[in-house]
Amino acid sequence: MVEQLGFEFAVAPKRLTKVSPARLATFADCPRRYRMSYLDRPTPTRTGPWAHSTLGAVVHNALRALFELPPERRTPVRAAALLSEQWQDGGFADAAQAAAYRERAKAWVMEYVEHNDVSDTPVGLERWVSAPVNPEPGKPASMIIEGRADRIDERDGELVVVDYKTGRRAPDEYEARASQALAMYAVASARTLRRPCNRVELHHLPTGTIAAAEHTDASLRRHLARAEETAEDLRAATDSLADGGDARELFPAQVGPRCAWCDFRPSCPEGQQAAPAAKSWELLAP
Repeated sequence: MVEQLGFEFAVAPKRLTKVSPARLATFADCPRRYRMSYLDRPTPTRTGPWAHSTLGAVVHNALRALFELPPERRTPVRAAALLSEQWQDGGFADAAQAAAYRERAKAWVMEYVEHNDVSDTPVGLERWVSAPVNPEPGKPASMIIEGRADRIDERDGELVVVDYKTGRRAPDEYEARASQALAMYAVASARTLRRPCNRVELHHLPTGTIAAAEHTDASLRRHLARAEETAEDLRAATDSLADGGDARELFPAQVGPRCAWCDFRPSCPEGQQAAPAAKSWELLAP
């Protein structure tokens, strides 16, 4: 994989910033939310659970449990049963809404198993992957990218990163190609498992859509370059905070419509003023 990507994985500099897709996305979306999520201790007051997050976690857990079974037991009926076993009601409007979405989610996983080949055993399920990298070939590593991939398949000797989606809108090839998270998982998976990885896929359970993209070395480096820019800003703000800098200035609130469903809305006056509070079930797939 080192030869395939041309990244330098040799002796790293003494100090590297560790970044994950979640941390980078949080900082890019709102530095204030990043600070509250990862730096402030004790953690500021948060909202309660969101139904769409609960739904996504349940589907992910059910599919992970399904692929942990022997291939002959990966049936639609078993997938539905696992969904029921994993079910939680957090964030739904009431018991009736939760029950309706439980049945809907059972149908999603059953159709997924019916229409996709699930006989191959993945090489990674909720697999933690990590890699020291530099977007510029031939240079020492400048950061460590890491994260937990939903699923990593091996097809024809190459790895494929699979990410499950349960949101309101079906993804397309552009979204798969533009996903910084998938690109980072591809690079880190190749480094961790020592096999080429260029293909990434978004599997949308509500519609059965599979949006796939084939990366090149150049497209992966572009994603890493953008990640490095964000990582440098994140590191500078964090270091300045540790040196006694003003937390509100270093990690300003990036206000907008998303403040309506921010986890830290109760602890952010700017966010409360930016948008009315969303109901905990408003982002469910219709």
